[in-house]
Amino acid sequence: MSTNAYYADLHIHIGRTEAGEAVKISAANNLTFYNIAQEASERKGIDMIGIIDCHSPGVQREMLHYLETGEMEELEGGGIRFHRTTVLLGCEIEVRDPGLGTAHLLAYLPKLGDMQSFTEWLRKHMKNVQLSSQRIYVTARELQREVIARGGILIPAHIFTPHKSVYGSCSTRMEHLLDLDGIAAVELGLSADTVMAGYISELDRYTFLTNSDAHSLPKIGREYNKLALEAPTFEELRKALSQEDGRRVLANYGLNPRLGKYHRTYCGDCSSILDEQGQTAVERCLYCGSLRIVRGVMDRILSLADREEPRVSPDRPPYCYQVPLEYIPGLGPKTFNRLIERFGSEMNLLHRVSFKELADAAGETIAGYIMEARAGTLRLDTGGGGKYGKVSARQE
Repeated sequence: MSTNAYYADLHIHIGRTEAGEAVKISAANNLTFYNIAQEASERKGIDMIGIIDCHSPGVQREMLHYLETGEMEELEGGGIRFHRTTVLLGCEIEVRDPGLGTAHLLAYLPKLGDMQSFTEWLRKHMKNVQLSSQRIYVTARELQREVIARGGILIPAHIFTPHKSVYGSCSTRMEHLLDLDGIAAVELGLSADTVMAGYISELDRYTFLTNSDAHSLPKIGREYNKLALEAPTFEELRKALSQEDGRRVLANYGLNPRLGKYHRTYCGDCSSILDEQGQTAVERCLYCGSLRIVRGVMDRILSLADREEPRVSPDRPPYCYQVPLEYIPGLGPKTFNRLIERFGSEMNLLHRVSFKELADAAGETIAGYIMEARAGTLRLDTGGGGKYGKVSARQE
């Protein structure tokens, strides 16, 4: 069978339902199921999205409504179709096994009926099943078995971030938490890339994903994947993650880790970002000596590494440093909206529109930044301590 290339962002949060019920407390109120699908289809140009709060009963009521009205359609291969985008039904869950720290796991199920049944199981082990990213009071392996038995796939989320991730806050190895044979892929997170993950041999066997973890509509697609699929469905994604029948991940598009808000260690006393080229895993601030530091992702990986140098298989898809358009200096909302109206979607701007077309529409300076973003050559200031990095403006 022949495959086509599809763009996918598989970690997007719902803020509230259309009825005003809270889902993800820290996410924007206008992040409803419908608004996310519409944004992905009409402005972002993303072929497949994973909404990871679909376990919420309030969200499920909305999905049923749009399926009943015919505005959305459930696909035979799994997922819900809205215009040009397939929505995959996901759930982010917090686990904490005895003797370990907290970690977030992503579970995806094929169809709404599967997710509704999963919600009923979650009710028995969770205090508030309406909300996102809630603690479940069973072991991670029990959760993993339940997801797989229902035909789902399980993916550890943002595996290196300092808060609530497998390596960042839970343990030194994934095998302490999960059955390694029951993991479909791993999500690298905004402050890590393929080379950084190459320091840990336990990860060699897994497909890497790069997703946005969007908490607002503009953040959808700040990281995403290019997949070779026959069609954008749940079952095709499953095959791509296990590299079956020619399905696979073609490329990961992610922030340069220097833009991630937890890339390097940050001092809470003098507000310095400890971005030393020597890449040593620091224990105290290099500038003021304080011990009050937030360990950065790079430093955490180096402390866990079981290799002197990172090893990346030549079979790995390329990791492309993709700077989101909102980071481009001088690209304000009016210009951005004008570009979307003219060229159709963010994916077109990021991948397809020529320099001349961009320069005609927005000027040569902005066009130049966008072309440098494609090439991964923009100069960046490093992020850390919960603050994102930024693109360095040119010195004219």
